[in-house]
Formats: sequence, structure tokens, C-alpha cells
Amino acid sequence: MDGYRIKTAFIGLKRLATLPQEDKQACIDAYKFFQRMQAGEETRTEDETRAVADYYKVLNNMLSVFDLEKLYIPPQLNESEGLYGNQLLCEQDLMEELDLEIPEESHLLDMGCGRGRIAHHFATMTGGQVSGYNIDPNQIENAIEWAEKCEMSGRLHFKVGDHHKPLEYESSSFDGCFSFQAVWPFFKKEELDDCAREMYRVLKPGTRYACSEYLLSPYFDWNNKEHVALHRTYLPTLAATQSMYPEHVCAALERAGFRILLSAPSKSEAWPICEQKRNLIHGARRVIRALEAIRVLPPWVEESLDLLQKGGEAWTAAEKAKIADLNWRIVAEKT
Repeated sequence: MDGYRIKTAFIGLKRLATLPQEDKQACIDAYKFFQRMQAGEETRTEDETRAVADYYKVLNNMLSVFDLEKLYIPPQLNESEGLYGNQLLCEQDLMEELDLEIPEESHLLDMGCGRGRIAHHFATMTGGQVSGYNIDPNQIENAIEWAEKCEMSGRLHFKVGDHHKPLEYESSSFDGCFSFQAVWPFFKKEELDDCAREMYRVLKPGTRYACSEYLLSPYFDWNNKEHVALHRTYLPTLAATQSMYPEHVCAALERAGFRILLSAPSKSEAWPICEQKRNLIHGARRVIRALEAIRVLPPWVEESLDLLQKGGEAWTAAEKAKIADLNWRIVAEKT
């Protein structure tokens, strides 16, 4: 894994250095768009979706440098393990929640699959197939290349897709679907029903949706100025556009026809791992500054890392105050 991580970090740096100017500017504009959203500007879903795609096109390469290729922070389930080890534990827990009848014959849907590394792990655990979609073509290209390299193209299937549009899959075609910090942070409250109905449609009867998702906790109070200030700082860092309460997501799933089996906070907090990554980014910024000085990397990379670091600190404060949860667990069964 060490050799793989070093190679991944090098490729990430190389891509950042060679990104077209229009992609760099689109990423900067997207972050400013997220900030304006948090300041109260009214925005349209299609503009939000475009901003997310523009932001992730750069962010996925930037975070791959810091061992965050899967683009999510898991709960710290084992203090002796780092980010990657705890990601595997979190994914194993969620896989068990799907309660697959015949794992090796299963076909699962990864909603917001990123670079396909989680889908790869699920296919490895089950012996079955996993399909995934993501709004960022860059990440889908990477996922397809990874599947080919692992000689798993016959079991891993990826394509570009948008949560806000009907899913391009046949009805009752999956034995389960899942998401990791990739679905609910991108929907307004009035849009939740459409997504829930699409999940319900593509699943076979008696199968489950399970997630580990960013949601506000019931303790978050929109009338509390401190809560709102933290939220305004950390949300753009998550590349998220919305913040939902668990009760609203569960209500939408129930209206679609699901039976809620579980809605509960994360088994453990994520902030210790967030702090590990914050410290890693802090140390790496010296290298980034040196590369910027010799014009290998553009100056905006350092600025972006500074914003990520400040947002990470705000997230740590929010999670310690128990007003938000990066890994709220929901398990719902199609009746």
C-alpha cells in the first residue's frame, strides 16, 4: 500500500500541475459559489450541480495527494488504524447491513462512486458485481482504469450520472445500494422524494439501501449563531451544497415505500482522523509552497489547502459539539 499511496500522490501532484486554466478557474469559482450559498444567496439546483462537478474535478486530485482518494472521512472505529484502515472497517460494517442473501450473485449500486475504490472493496468482499455512477467524468475515467488494472472490468461497471436525474438503470435490477457521504448533502428538502423514489425503483423487493452520510444531528439549531457560523465555514470544505436532518431523509424514504430499519449516529467520531489529515496537510504545505516557488504548482493550490484546513477545524468543533455527523447511519428496506 505504501508504494501505491506514493504513486497516487505523485499522480495527483502531476495532474494539479498540468490542469487546464479553465478547470482551475472553474474550481475557484465553485468554491466562491459555495461560500455565497452559505451567506444566504438563492441558488438553482442545476447551478449547484455544475459547481460540485467543477470543484470535484480538482478536489479529487488534490485530496489523493493526502491519502483521501475515497473522498470521505470514516469514524475512528479502531484507534490503532489510520484513515484507510478505518475506511475498510466502516465499509465492512455497512456491507453487513445490506444483509445480502447470496453475496457472490449480488449486483450492488454505489451511488456517487467517485474513483470506484469503495465499489472495488465491495466487489472483493461479496464476489459479486458493483455498478457505480458519479457526476465527475474525471473520477469515472479513473474508476474504469482501476477496474481494468485490477482485472475486474467484468464485475465493476462505472458511468457518469447525476443524482438529480432519473437513474439510468432498469427497475428492480439491484440487490442493494449504498452511499458514503455522497447523496444527501446535495439535495434540497423538496428534492429528497425524487431521489428516494429512484432508489426504490432500481432495487429488488426485499433488498436494502444503507449509508454512512453527512447529516445534521437533531441538536443542530439554525437559531444558534455559533452553530450557523461553524456550518458556514465547514460546509464548502465538504464540497456539499445542503445540510439535511436524518428525520427528513428517513421521511422521504418512507414515502417512497421503504421501511426504516436503522437511523442512528455514527458508531464513533470522525474528528480524530480529521485532525490527523489536518496535520498531514499542514506539513505538506511546506512542500507545496516550494513547488509553487519554482512554478511547478500554481499559487491557488496553497490557498485552497488553507481553506480546507480552516474548514476542517470548523468541522472538528462542530462534531465535538455533536451538532453534525459525517457518518450518520441509515438502513432502509424495500417492502
